[in-house]
Amino acid sequence: MGKTDGKPLRVIVAGASGWVGRELIQAIHAAPDLVLTGAVARGICGQDAGTVAGLPEPLGVTIRATVTEALDAGADVLVDYTKPQAVRAHVSAALNAGVSAVIGTSGLTAQDYFEIDAMARARSLGVAAAGNFSVTAMLLKRFSLMAAQYVGDVEIIDYAGPQKPDVPSGTARELAEALDNARQLPATAKPIAEILGPQEARGAVIGSVPVHSVRLPSYVLSCETQFGLAGERLTIRHDAGTSAAPYVAGTLLAIRKVRSFFGLRRGLDGILDA
Repeated sequence: MGKTDGKPLRVIVAGASGWVGRELIQAIHAAPDLVLTGAVARGICGQDAGTVAGLPEPLGVTIRATVTEALDAGADVLVDYTKPQAVRAHVSAALNAGVSAVIGTSGLTAQDYFEIDAMARARSLGVAAAGNFSVTAMLLKRFSLMAAQYVGDVEIIDYAGPQKPDVPSGTARELAEALDNARQLPATAKPIAEILGPQEARGAVIGSVPVHSVRLPSYVLSCETQFGLAGERLTIRHDAGTSAAPYVAGTLLAIRKVRSFFGLRRGLDGILDA
């Protein structure tokens, strides 16, 4: 359960006005083992977090402009659904205050995660991060890693709406890095450095896996892995709906788990195994 000494876990949500942030605040308010003590959204600071989240009554939690301000109210876990360029500073502020962190923001690099892990370990605190907190996205990753043991040729296609600023998505990046480590057979595709024509046509290489990002109207978030052998193909795909509910459920699990380990754990599967 998400309690410390019988008391509810105190949670701050950074990105309180966002798609996931609003539904997450509603879910935290409804959970008996969690309590919202802070919320961050620079553009609407001063407003009540419950009102912004669409709750029938105010929560008495004022939205702050910075994580540092929100931490003054006390917290056990910071949840970040903001922007990749802000995450490291937010997590650093939380860890320095003795607060664990859950990162739902996408767009971070392997170096970012390396440095966050070092910060967390130095302070004996946990950080949970996932490019996608949905259970079915976790299964996409798990099934893809199983396939990578038997098939060396794999590419990822990452789909999102036209306004998503980061490429590839956190789901695709995390998946590509995991596949690079798990793949046991060499790819047979011609190396990108040897192809004729624009190399960008083959996508970006994350680890050793080509990733193609499609940004078009009508997509929310989708990600697929394509595996190929002579005469056959395998496609494994995850499609998100229009609700933030799948991400909220996974984030709540991470909030309840993150204080049970030290250092960084990436992916919902790694967090659930803690």
